[in-house]
Amino acid sequence: MGFVDRRGVDRDWAGLMAPDLSDFETLARHAFDDLPETFRALCGEIEIRVTDLAEDDVLDALSIEDPFELLGLFEGVGLAQGGATGWSGQMPNRVTLYRRAILDYWAAYEEPLGDIVTHVLVHEIGHHFGLSDADMEAIEAEPDDTGPSA
Repeated sequence: MGFVDRRGVDRDWAGLMAPDLSDFETLARHAFDDLPETFRALCGEIEIRVTDLAEDDVLDALSIEDPFELLGLFEGVGLAQGGATGWSGQMPNRVTLYRRAILDYWAAYEEPLGDIVTHVLVHEIGHHFGLSDADMEAIEAEPDDTGPSA
């Protein structure tokens, strides 16, 4: 049973399933692989994982009550804090993407799922680079100068 979506594409939504953890890991890996090589090189051995929702201890540490409010998390020592040089016993820097929270966001807004995953991934990697949320909001608010010139 199909219907035509808003782009004019015939879809059979009745048979579709939400992407599972494995699908999400593949989506995140593709998003990372599509980033510029210089950006990826600066990430070093950053670990990217996917889980359904943030655990209670993570939410408590961030003073977040609703697990659907946290789409991703960077854990580790950012480059600005000396994360480029590891020491014995240091856990690898890690980005965690929260699948169910991202799917919930996706359902509420008209954005492609791949774009959301890429945005969350880049945002969390920004913390690896030592950028604060305010820094990243300022960067995102800057006009895009890469477009065609008049």
